[in-house]
Amino acid sequence: MNRRQTLHAGLSASTIGLLLSAGIITPAQAQAQNASNKAAFDAKTVKDAIAALGAAPAAGGAQITITSPDIAENGAVVPVGVTSTLPGTTEIYILVEKNPNPMAAGFSIPDGTEANVQTRVKMGQSSNIHAVVKANGKLYAAVKETKVTLGGCGG
Repeated sequence: MNRRQTLHAGLSASTIGLLLSAGIITPAQAQAQNASNKAAFDAKTVKDAIAALGAAPAAGGAQITITSPDIAENGAVVPVGVTSTLPGTTEIYILVEKNPNPMAAGFSIPDGTEANVQTRVKMGQSSNIHAVVKANGKLYAAVKETKVTLGGCGG
């Protein structure tokens, strides 16, 4: 296990432990979250990551909005946001097409919560950013291109 995997495993376990001790999630939910979508995060292509999520998504049209800069000056910290107005949105995933592991983030959206997430991703080069939204058991997708002037993955 390398340093990154060790840190990730430690942070994941401690975060899940904190949520368990606070009573925010149940032990069954904690176990499901720990193993959930591991294949998608380990995938090497966007197609494989989406397949690991369950099915090919339909186009989301204007119901999914990706917010990212057209030109990111530093690929190490690219702000990305996704908003879904699809009713019944339960999950949002952010994938960066040309990254070694395209799945950058996954979010569970609780019932009654606005489906709007914000994060920062690392991009090694200019690439398409894909947002995959699960709503009412179906997957929907949107794409936006972001150009990177200074690489974040070793550039």
